[in-house]
Amino acid sequence: MPHGQQRNACACLPDQRKPVIDLLKAFFQLAVALLCSLSAVAIASQRILNVGYYEFAPAIYTDAHGTARGELAELTRRVARQAGYGVHFRALPGARLYAALENGSIDLWPGAQGKPELAAHTLEGRHTLSQINLNLYHRAGTPVPRIPDDLAGKALILIGGYSYWPNINAILENPALDLRLLRTSNHLSALEMLRRKRGDYLLDYQIPVEQARQRLNMEELPYLRLTQVPIHFIVSRHAQDAEAIVEALDQAYETLRQAGEDLSLPSD
Repeated sequence: MPHGQQRNACACLPDQRKPVIDLLKAFFQLAVALLCSLSAVAIASQRILNVGYYEFAPAIYTDAHGTARGELAELTRRVARQAGYGVHFRALPGARLYAALENGSIDLWPGAQGKPELAAHTLEGRHTLSQINLNLYHRAGTPVPRIPDDLAGKALILIGGYSYWPNINAILENPALDLRLLRTSNHLSALEMLRRKRGDYLLDYQIPVEQARQRLNMEELPYLRLTQVPIHFIVSRHAQDAEAIVEALDQAYETLRQAGEDLSLPSD
């Protein structure tokens, strides 16, 4: 081929490649658009779990903006996200929370394992998220009570909305003890009542009591530990795909732990 013709053939190659490049660009743009569309569909169709809780600062509580805060709330978000779920938190008093688990309007509660009244209505996750102590507090300088004898005729301070286990309820409801049950709405006022001798003993959980005691600049209080409560993910049996939710949360917890994530929570 003459030299001039060879030059003309080479000069036309860019024009031949241009349609191919345009086709590749169009294909790439279509692929990106398809991925974005699939991601948007996945986000829009993500299952949102209704998570119930009652105020238990500092582990889980409602901040000034109405948002669930605390290390237990954050752990629930992390594990649910790993399991592929979104979460919507609802703060409820204890009795309403249990009723919501029983009717399925709450899917998940990060709470106390082994509640007898919930056994027929809930499934429990395998993993212990934390441990909390239920204590009987008394004033410094007073003797450690013998249970149940030393409670007879005494005034016992309780936090309204909390429920307990059968062995504790048996003491509270024992008519032979003639207990006076004084209920208050929060841990700060409960400690103030005990300090001001408006009650003889306080039945309360250690984590919120310690936070309240520090806020009040109170000295440490002596106490008798009555029981230790393991905290698990509790799923309503009436939630859609309840067994799949429990399994997904358990697997997500294990995946995060095996990846070296710090899943520890304050325990008593």
